[in-house]
Amino acid sequence: MIGHVLLLTAFVTISACAGPHVTRVQTLSETADAPYGNVLVISMFKSFDVRRYLETAIVKQLSERGINAVASTSRMNTRTPVTRQTFLDMVEALGSDAVLVTQLMSFDTNTKVLDASPESTYIVRPTYYYNVWNVELTEFIGPKDLEFTHSIVLSTQLYSVSSQSPVWAIESKTKLTRDHQNRGDTAFIGDEAKAIVSYLSRDGLLAP
Repeated sequence: MIGHVLLLTAFVTISACAGPHVTRVQTLSETADAPYGNVLVISMFKSFDVRRYLETAIVKQLSERGINAVASTSRMNTRTPVTRQTFLDMVEALGSDAVLVTQLMSFDTNTKVLDASPESTYIVRPTYYYNVWNVELTEFIGPKDLEFTHSIVLSTQLYSVSSQSPVWAIESKTKLTRDHQNRGDTAFIGDEAKAIVSYLSRDGLLAP
């Protein structure tokens, strides 16, 4: 299992996101038993909350396309062992025909120091002289701020239950920019889920 404790922070404090860039790593082979209509969705991160956020978003996208999809985190808690047997038991109980697994491949952060923009106030008063004014200027310069750029690479594979092997895979790369003044945007999660399910659909892996 590949994970990164900082990924949860990136998920919940995003201020700008360029959207994921997706690359096909493994195309669907002609011998695969696709399409699939009953999918177990698994994400592999150190944080249970990150796993739950992404799985829920993917399940929502799949359900909107008529796929019976279940998030693994909906059938476990933080104490449930994240093992192969745990997921195999889920597949058997659900009767899944495919398993979608997303995991973190890399997470890099660059930090940039930002100069604060000065704020100025003016007080203008007339004088006793014609067309002559008294101007008082007050300028406030705030402390410097930090801007963080996160580069995240996720790998997503679809496994056929019958063959117990991967039949399709993509990598998605995303750059996120955040600072201390902008927090709480979780659009990245939805963008990743939409990209993953969109590629599943266009590549013919989802049952009509």
